[in-house]
Amino acid sequence: MIENELFGHERGAYTGADERALGKFELAKGGTIFLDELGELPLAVQGKLLRVLQDRELERVGGQDTVKVDVRVVAATNRDLEQMVEDGRFRADLYYRIKVVEVRLPTLRERGPTDLERLASHFIETAARRHQRPIPRLSPEAKARLLAYAWPGNVRELENCLESAVVIMDGAVIEAGDLALPERAQAKRPEPNGTNTPPLQPIGETLAEVERAHIVRILAEADGNRTIAAKRLGIGRNTLARKLKEYDLG
Repeated sequence: MIENELFGHERGAYTGADERALGKFELAKGGTIFLDELGELPLAVQGKLLRVLQDRELERVGGQDTVKVDVRVVAATNRDLEQMVEDGRFRADLYYRIKVVEVRLPTLRERGPTDLERLASHFIETAARRHQRPIPRLSPEAKARLLAYAWPGNVRELENCLESAVVIMDGAVIEAGDLALPERAQAKRPEPNGTNTPPLQPIGETLAEVERAHIVRILAEADGNRTIAAKRLGIGRNTLARKLKEYDLG
């Protein structure tokens, strides 16, 4: 389906293909195409994408004619493509072909309190207008809770959390209790000097269980980015990969 979406198909290519359909690359001819979730592409489609990037040509599904295309490609992913290349899940030639200008967007945790507060104000205002409610303000306790949370779901989680609060709140102030955040997932951001006291592990766990839980937490805080997680854990990526396999974490 993704191959059909990107490259189009010829009439009769499969059941229900009653007429020719152009794919996104042909429709974007002379312009720009944005490929989201690049890391989710199957290997077979990665090869065809490489051809488009390298030779500026494609073949529609079920077709034999070569179609020339001229497009600018912008791609995005939250996966560690370099690690996926090492694991054999992403083509190395495609990775190096598409990695021309790399822009890394920091996670919500890395943006700092100023950005979080600005985003929170924007999402609150947007949600209030959508639901035709007066624009509320955050109580100091609610703001403190937002700043203390780790945001594993990044900006989307913040947006959904605040829209939920706008819908269920009473009055003109969003209180801490209006925020649909899991209590056990509360985790303060590390201070620049690294003086935060690490959370205590439950008594009775084995060392292996403690290590496994710590790796899971760091990976969640790094949004699954193994390179970042390995740096925070103070180990190499290969060591992290070995431990993930050892603990059956992928």
